[in-house]
Amino acid sequence: MTSPAEPSGAGVPIASARGRWILLTTVLGSTMAMLDGTVVNVALPRIGEDLDADLAVLQWTVNAYLLTLAGLILVGGSLSDRFGRRRIFVLGVVWFALGSLLCGIAPNAGVLIAARALQGIGGALLAPGSLALIQASIRADDRGRAIGLWSGLGGVGAAVGPFLGGWLVDGPGWRWVFLLNVPLAAVCVPVALRHVPESRDPQAHGRFDVAGAALGASALGLVTYALIEARSGAPAVIVAVVLGVLLGVAFVYVERRRPDPMVPPDIFASRLFTAVNLVTLCVYAAIGGFFFLVVLQLQVVSGYSALAAGAAMLPTTLLMLLLSARSGELGERIGPRVPLTVGPLLCAAGTLLMLRVGPSASYVRDVLPAMVVMGMGLVALVAPLTSTVLASVDPGRAGLASGINNAAARVAGLLAVAALPLLSGMGPESYRSATQFDAAFGRAMLWCTGAFVAGAALAWATVRSPVPEACHPQCHTYCAVSAPPLEPREEHG
Repeated sequence: MTSPAEPSGAGVPIASARGRWILLTTVLGSTMAMLDGTVVNVALPRIGEDLDADLAVLQWTVNAYLLTLAGLILVGGSLSDRFGRRRIFVLGVVWFALGSLLCGIAPNAGVLIAARALQGIGGALLAPGSLALIQASIRADDRGRAIGLWSGLGGVGAAVGPFLGGWLVDGPGWRWVFLLNVPLAAVCVPVALRHVPESRDPQAHGRFDVAGAALGASALGLVTYALIEARSGAPAVIVAVVLGVLLGVAFVYVERRRPDPMVPPDIFASRLFTAVNLVTLCVYAAIGGFFFLVVLQLQVVSGYSALAAGAAMLPTTLLMLLLSARSGELGERIGPRVPLTVGPLLCAAGTLLMLRVGPSASYVRDVLPAMVVMGMGLVALVAPLTSTVLASVDPGRAGLASGINNAAARVAGLLAVAALPLLSGMGPESYRSATQFDAAFGRAMLWCTGAFVAGAALAWATVRSPVPEACHPQCHTYCAVSAPPLEPREEHG
């Protein structure tokens, strides 16, 4: 439904030549980010071997990107609204490509990690722009179709990613995993400048929350450093923990005091929004840790090539590509409580099945069942979780809610990649020893299982569905959660 201020004919029809160019631009941009998220893990063992790096370097190769992305993604959305969505999107694509180029030519681990952090900044500028360009440029009646095409084509990119990454690592080399982004950017930027109209939010005002962004990113960085380096027992680790906690407290204080905070505290007045974000932290920590370690297990312990390890991930992605839309429709019919409980439990079962994957593991007998069950869990979980986040706040704050939830998912993955090796007893050189890594991998999968089960229990305890029909139309932020349920008249008078 369109508002009176926004007639259905406003904007560019998706069937027009310009509409197709806009869709191509957004798909290319989002594909760059999606490919990076799926292909880099496959390359980690070869990166460690080529750069003679220990496990901490592999962790930082993933986390340097996640750190800057999670810390700045909300700022990226604000910049797009203020200075122009096309302008910031193009800047993000160029920045991301330059960071990718630096990763591809990095002579040592230090340069690679720094370049990954730069990539994350580009991703924070790029990621909010894809859907924002569709929302601002495509005719209102066509947006649903445009978003469906964007999601489907982006899903194809995500499905191809692990296979393509493995082929590149085994063929031209791991550096091409990063260099692949450069030609994509070379196509995306001129198309965007020529065919995508500029747009901005005329209501955007106030100063940017630079202090909040800096405090949040610094706190995350220090905690991540402490988790990765905790095995050393150096005094710097204790200092990092203390400073990280203090900066985290300062971040909360600043956000509560600023008139225009990056993360408005009052959005957490919705108990459903708070509950779903806590579920997100649990399940995405487990997801991030699972996929970080599984590709290492397959290559280090089971003897798979990078191509075979990447291809092993395909069932999970293909299931999500084929069934996520139906899962979203089912979630709308039955409510979020069952999907948000069953999904993590299926993922936990898939994680436990990975305990069967050891030396000389059979793909059909050992790996495939785990990937299929994990994929079905993600199908049940992801779409209902996203729609519940958007439904838990006023429609005018849907973009902010989505951004906060996206950041929460990135933070969860960041902390999981930092903490799991420590919790499972992986030493700096464990990934070079099949026996040591296999033992630690089993312990790590139990931690991931626990996180999935915690997310399921939290969803079951805090999310209620369906919402009672007697409720006031705007009561979903109260009646969709328990603890304790309120009668409509008591809440709304």
